[in-house]
Amino acid sequence: MFDLPPELKSALDRLAHGQSRRALAQRAEAITRLYRSGGGSGDAINNSEDAFAYAFTRLPATYAAVTAVLAAVRDASPDFSPRTLIDAGAGPATAAWAAMQQLNGLEDIRLIDANPYLRALAMTLLAASAMPALHNATYAQGDLTALLRDGPSADLVIASYVIGELAPDQLTRAADALWSAAGGMLTVIEPGTPAGFSRIRALRSHLVAQGAHVVAPCPHDRACPIVDPDWCHFAQRLNRSRDHRQVKGAALSFEDEKFSYVALARERPPGIGARVLAHPKVTKGGVSAKLCTPEGIITQTAGRREPDRYKAQKGWRWGDAVAWPGKPS
Repeated sequence: MFDLPPELKSALDRLAHGQSRRALAQRAEAITRLYRSGGGSGDAINNSEDAFAYAFTRLPATYAAVTAVLAAVRDASPDFSPRTLIDAGAGPATAAWAAMQQLNGLEDIRLIDANPYLRALAMTLLAASAMPALHNATYAQGDLTALLRDGPSADLVIASYVIGELAPDQLTRAADALWSAAGGMLTVIEPGTPAGFSRIRALRSHLVAQGAHVVAPCPHDRACPIVDPDWCHFAQRLNRSRDHRQVKGAALSFEDEKFSYVALARERPPGIGARVLAHPKVTKGGVSAKLCTPEGIITQTAGRREPDRYKAQKGWRWGDAVAWPGKPS
């Protein structure tokens, strides 16, 4: 279960001091309705109050998703050690904060977003960090594709919850711009919905055709074997603070953020054996798990009469990289 870094949490709490939780909740709900109706941040976030309401309610969940994705990337490509990062469609700088927690060696961070209110909030949050790479990060405001195309590349580019704001006919152009800016690796994260996965799959197919190699979640570069109406997504649990529960009108002390993603590299990574695509199912006879393998999607079963295999497979979690014949996890 993930929590925000103390510096980031403290900065958000300071900004929330004295603000009506009811007013925050109302703004957050209005923003959510606009996003669900197909609007982007330009439609939903029109002032500093909107920006903070969005960050206060959504930043913890998106932080948890990015952190989980980067942990999977690190496991699949342990030698990848980026020095420079572009947070594309950065919003309140969520991915930059997550990257600093998961990756060692980041020295230079550049952020890009078109929304001036999210940029202003991000700069306030980044100024609260004692980590030089965050404290000294630069943030360019403007068109994502143009700024990526015209600016320098970075070892790692993260596009978190941003391509869903693009019109369908802009996806290929944005994918090309993101890939051209990625000197080593590109990681794209979207909501874990059928629509979010559809965008991820289209981007993956387009860039693999250009020579990109899949780092995660897939154990191969071949066409995605998922068949509609199924979709590939994962979940990350995060803690909810008392204020977070109050603003979201939630009773539980945690929530599960569902996301779809792909990480693509210019060099073929060590990779993984297979990926667990759902919670394993335990029955009286054994345990079965849905796996994405180099040979396609399979259901692997371990019976109770196979104690070692049964125990190992019962301990698998949704999203885990696991061993596959000829390749360790």
